[in-house]
Amino acid sequence: MRRLLIALLLIAPAAHAEDSVEIGHVATALTNLGLTRSHRVVVERFDDPEIQGVSCYISQARTGGLSGMVGLAEDPSRFSLNCTATGEVHVSDRARRGERGEQIFESATSLFFKETRVHRFLDEERKVIVYMAWSTRLVDGSPYNAVSAVSYR
Repeated sequence: MRRLLIALLLIAPAAHAEDSVEIGHVATALTNLGLTRSHRVVVERFDDPEIQGVSCYISQARTGGLSGMVGLAEDPSRFSLNCTATGEVHVSDRARRGERGEQIFESATSLFFKETRVHRFLDEERKVIVYMAWSTRLVDGSPYNAVSAVSYR
């Protein structure tokens, strides 16, 4: 039973960067005299798969240059998160409860060892949905994080 539960957790639907929509970006530094993509801050939107009426916006630093263009660069762990009610908020019964929350978004920030993830936590006592963005790092972890909260009734 425990193995089945672990397998289900591994295939649980989490939005990936491919499921997000780029809202826009700004260039922060020109690289290689403009011949390659510049360093940027990108704003993306994704919807919470188990919470109707909530959209999240994440801005992330993206490394430019030749290594950034071909996907070999490691993006810095710099991001911001804001989630907002875009309609009537309805929490699905399938939304995971508990102190470990549920991963609902991930975006690769290096070729192998680093990702930005967003977890959802439910504070049912206060009727607030808390979203936390954090950066994974295989070897030594990462303290970088951001939090956003949406109330519901």
